[in-house]
Amino acid sequence: MPGIDKLPIEETLEDSPQTRSLLSVFEEDTATISSYYNQLFQAMHRIYDAQNELSAATHLTSKLLKEYEKQRFPLGGDDEVMSSTLQQFAKVIDELSSCHAVLSTQLADAMMFPITQFKERDLKEILTLKEVFQISSDDHDVAVNRYSRLSKKKENEKVKSEVMEDVYTSRKKQHQTMMHYFSALNTLQYKKKIALLEPLLGYMQAQNITSMFVRREMDSEVDSMQQTIQDLEQASDLLYMPDPDPSKIPINRNLTRKAGYLNTRNKTGLVSSTWDRQYFFTQGGNLMSQSRGDVAGGLVMDIDNCSVMAVDCEDRRFCFQISAFDGKKVSILQADSRKDCEEWIATINNISKRIYLSENPEETAARVNQSALEAVTPSPSFQQRHESFRPSTQGRPRAGRTSSQSSAGSESPALSSLSLDSLVAPDTPIQFDIISPVSEDYSTQAKSASQGRRTNPFGESGQSQSGENSILHQLFIVRFLGSMEVKATENTDVIYETMRQILAARAIHNIFRMTESHLLVTCECLNVVLCASHQENKRLFGFVLQTAGGRVDGRPVTVCYIFESNNDGEKICDSVGLAKQIALHSEMVKVLFFFPLQSLIIVLNLGKYW
Repeated sequence: MPGIDKLPIEETLEDSPQTRSLLSVFEEDTATISSYYNQLFQAMHRIYDAQNELSAATHLTSKLLKEYEKQRFPLGGDDEVMSSTLQQFAKVIDELSSCHAVLSTQLADAMMFPITQFKERDLKEILTLKEVFQISSDDHDVAVNRYSRLSKKKENEKVKSEVMEDVYTSRKKQHQTMMHYFSALNTLQYKKKIALLEPLLGYMQAQNITSMFVRREMDSEVDSMQQTIQDLEQASDLLYMPDPDPSKIPINRNLTRKAGYLNTRNKTGLVSSTWDRQYFFTQGGNLMSQSRGDVAGGLVMDIDNCSVMAVDCEDRRFCFQISAFDGKKVSILQADSRKDCEEWIATINNISKRIYLSENPEETAARVNQSALEAVTPSPSFQQRHESFRPSTQGRPRAGRTSSQSSAGSESPALSSLSLDSLVAPDTPIQFDIISPVSEDYSTQAKSASQGRRTNPFGESGQSQSGENSILHQLFIVRFLGSMEVKATENTDVIYETMRQILAARAIHNIFRMTESHLLVTCECLNVVLCASHQENKRLFGFVLQTAGGRVDGRPVTVCYIFESNNDGEKICDSVGLAKQIALHSEMVKVLFFFPLQSLIIVLNLGKYW
């Protein structure tokens, strides 16, 4: 029937604020229906009472007319004409009295019974379901809140099992109660029409065609909703557990939109904080949040070009951190399960890469992720391995351009014959974290910092100052992806191969954590052999560093470091190339990495090996 709005039973398990907001509209409508039909019931009851009174009055009138001839009036004699006339009137009124009696019975059955049943059965059922739903919703909130506070470091299997069972039971109860509550509210939209049409049709003694049509449509809708509830109960059983088994419910890493409840950390002081549960959802390149009762969501942050990684926070499980592209805003969120946490991280990563702007976002994300997985499969030649990964020849910079990529301006004919072993040593381990001085003795670090000296995690010590008086002084925000030892240093293909292996390893092992740093390019020290950016993914760049000490098989140890930048990686390489040109006069170039939390400056030497 046109105009009948419905509550989405399929969205009851998600229980979003939008669904709650729509539910409040239906509950307000139900309250209005209840008030209106109570008044209508009283009016119809007055009609019924009046009809009963009319039937009794006409019956009494007929009876009195029939008894006229039995009366002995002192001044009147027998008047046969008058008596005969009154007998005829009594007969007609008696027939009218019989009609009124039948009409009273019809009003009781056709008018009063439907509206009384609607008032006493249907409306009371809605009120009862509302109370049960509110109780189950409160129980679920308490269970989830208790589950969120489970300690990650001091796990008690018995307590954990009890809490998870409590979440499972309360979530299942809330879901089932909510589905039946929604079904009853949807059915009420039909019943309120029937409860109005049937009494009026019964009163007017009209044919009941319209009411039968509405009832037939309502019965069909009720059957459909009951079948939907059964299907959802069977399909949702695994989803009631707070941390479902990934083997039964696989993680979807191709999402470009996601919504659900998360706990957000709010700092209330220098060391204190609170956790609030809110409904989060992505909208284009924005992360939004909405509390229950709010009409619309509010902006949390712009997640284009942002960084996201899993973090440890206050002994809570399944936490992850989102940092804005400029590093000025950071949000720490907690998911309900490992699956949910990894899906949020994957979704935000996909949005950060602006995959959502493509024509088919999920297909594009699936293709990107599949390419990362297939990248681990060895190919017969290096050329085939990099066919989809290496920047095209048309995109190469001009030979005369002042850039660190100028050495890769043309491709050698013998490049296709290069084997993988000639670039990267077999079974080379990948380092996903820069080893910083934080792991060393703190007092030594503090002393070194007070003297303006920094320890270099690449095996060299920075003996110079911070380069504040340098001619070139450019700062970039970067995230460290990984590093590994390499063999070849003749061309930039070794950087592309390292990128491929590190990205593939991160995808396979579900590693999302990245170290965010500030990259400062100045004209002072360190041995950087190569530096190149990837032109298909503009934000990826890397450099090959030759360590100052240590040799393997008579050759210096060279390590390739891969980073992701908020800016175009080619700009960073151009900056390094410019630093090289300036350093030709002083024979040294310096690249400093500042770690904001530890005020660590990592010095890279871009000297004679360029």
